[in-house]
Amino acid sequence: MEIVVRAAVIWVFLWVITRAVGRSTLGELSTFQLILFVTMGDMVQQGVTQQDYSVTGALLAVSTFAVITVGVSYANQRWRRLLPITHGVPIIIVRDGEPDMKALNGERMSVNDLFASAREQGIRRIRDVELAVLEANGRISFFTHDVQDGAPDPPEAG
Repeated sequence: MEIVVRAAVIWVFLWVITRAVGRSTLGELSTFQLILFVTMGDMVQQGVTQQDYSVTGALLAVSTFAVITVGVSYANQRWRRLLPITHGVPIIIVRDGEPDMKALNGERMSVNDLFASAREQGIRRIRDVELAVLEANGRISFFTHDVQDGAPDPPEAG
């Protein structure tokens, strides 16, 4: 039973740490997937099992992480109000071509990271961005002004 309690405590600790580190470094994985996949190999060692190298200890530790992860996913489906707490919320980081420095600083994201993400999506100038949103999964969604160089106006319905 001690292994289960230790695994649960470490799971909560790792969840808090991943939330504190910031979403821009998490990339594609959800917080819970990151915790489960990255720590699975190490969690059966000293911190969780206290030098217990038995198969039972390893199974208990991995099972505890898996059960907690599935439980959080179930709770997110059942009680939608938990989603902002467990996964975060999207944050507007650029509005009308102007980076929101307060939002960027709050997410510990540099302007250079923002510019690099824009370039990766083919955006040459931030001033062309109407809205940029840092999604809960760490990706940035860019919405540019509808500028159609040389394109004729659409015909009017009449």
